[in-house]
Amino acid sequence: MAKKIIFMGTPLFAVPILKSLYQNGFPISVVYTQPPQKSHRGQKINKSPIQGISETLNIDFRSPKSLKNNQEEYEFLKKLNADLAIVVAYGQIIPKHFLDLTKNGFINIHASILPKWRGAAPIQRSIMNLDTETGISIMKIDEALDSGPVSKIYKIKLDQDLNTLDVSEKLSLLAAEKILDDVDEILEEKSKFIAQDHSKATYAKKIDKNEGQINWNDEALKIIGKINGLVPSPGAYFNFVGERYKVLKAEIGNGIGKPGEVLTDKLEIACGKNNSIKILEIQREGKKIQKIGEFMLGSRIKKGSVISNV
Repeated sequence: MAKKIIFMGTPLFAVPILKSLYQNGFPISVVYTQPPQKSHRGQKINKSPIQGISETLNIDFRSPKSLKNNQEEYEFLKKLNADLAIVVAYGQIIPKHFLDLTKNGFINIHASILPKWRGAAPIQRSIMNLDTETGISIMKIDEALDSGPVSKIYKIKLDQDLNTLDVSEKLSLLAAEKILDDVDEILEEKSKFIAQDHSKATYAKKIDKNEGQINWNDEALKIIGKINGLVPSPGAYFNFVGERYKVLKAEIGNGIGKPGEVLTDKLEIACGKNNSIKILEIQREGKKIQKIGEFMLGSRIKKGSVISNV
């Protein structure tokens, strides 16, 4: 009898993984994704990336607002009697009683080296923490957050010039490749799931937009980590003369000055511990993203200006 697989995911990160499974002949019976969201002004309805690719591949999809107390979806999945559910950044809590509705459980592809960085923002937190490596963990979902036993971990090196978009793409493509063998092993009941060491768990809480403000008293490497970790949203920023400036790309400089002091005409800014950053891409509030050369032509931020932490 043919196997049946449920796929649950929402963002772009999950798209290569679903495509890989589909293109390699894995039987995706149904896809679950978050419902379409209205744009800020309500003029446009935005489908999730997973809904978009499901429509393109002609895979049945469902987008309930919530699975909690949702008897209709419970009965649907119970009747489906699937062999496995694969969850990739779905964005909803899966109720405990749903987890018994497939023969081999629900597995999650989590973007960290578990038990480090359980939770909503593992890639961002890893970059902001200046970790030297990250990866993906293939784990079985249980009731607590990202705490289930792990079968496989695949790692990549974290270079300081990589931002969240770069790392997300690398991990997504890695997962899309590795999941093929892993699913076969799970369906054949050959995978070994090993309990996590819960004493070593750390948590990647959801990013708050207020975390983006740059503190020029921090050392340059920490500021670079914040910039790279918060691309594209909410972004690292500073305020100058009542306007907000989002920094999208920067590199370590070698200048020395008072923290927040603009050291050059190309927006090299002094940081704590006698180092600096060179801003390469910036966005003035309400304006387009600019390379630093273009930005400085009309900027009020000049050499000798001091940017405060307020």
